[in-house]
Amino acid sequence: MELIQETSDLSAYLAADEVVDHHHPVVREVSARLARGAADSYAYARAAFEYVRDEIPHSQDVGDARVTWRASDVLELRTGICYAKAHALAALLRSEDIPTALCYQRLLDDDEGGALAVHGLVAVRFNGAWHRQDPRGNKPGVDAQFSLTGERLAWIPDPESSEMDYPVLYAEPHPAVLRALKDAPDRPHLWKTLPGALCP
Repeated sequence: MELIQETSDLSAYLAADEVVDHHHPVVREVSARLARGAADSYAYARAAFEYVRDEIPHSQDVGDARVTWRASDVLELRTGICYAKAHALAALLRSEDIPTALCYQRLLDDDEGGALAVHGLVAVRFNGAWHRQDPRGNKPGVDAQFSLTGERLAWIPDPESSEMDYPVLYAEPHPAVLRALKDAPDRPHLWKTLPGALCP
């Protein structure tokens, strides 16, 4: 699949905003700590990915009802669903000048009786190419890994089940995703209002 930048302006994928708030002290502290142990930007990107994947539990997996959406809150409260964890990883990567996009898949949600739901992940830019990474968090049957030599995502969509990859690389969260996160008083409510598809 060919990934398509939403904008040709690469600086948009380094920007801070209210969601990917990489100027926030919490983000800067985590970023600085990870950078101290990294020899170069590749090692930093892997360390940031593994930190978000492994050290911030996916709230559904651990039964955490809190809903986070701002990167600094995800890192401080150490909880979030896939979208929120993608926001946190994007903030950590952008804080070290690594262009990072938000991207999405449409997948069957086994927890909701097989309904389609949008899943969030990121893409990082190295050596003139984008590489998708999924920091959702591993569990039995899910083994996502950081890779620049072939995707190692949590899931591969099955077109026969109406699953798909969205090719667009977004500089900011998709409005439908952000609206669902902001409007949800808790994760059980959020699970009923997750977008099932994205409009361009």
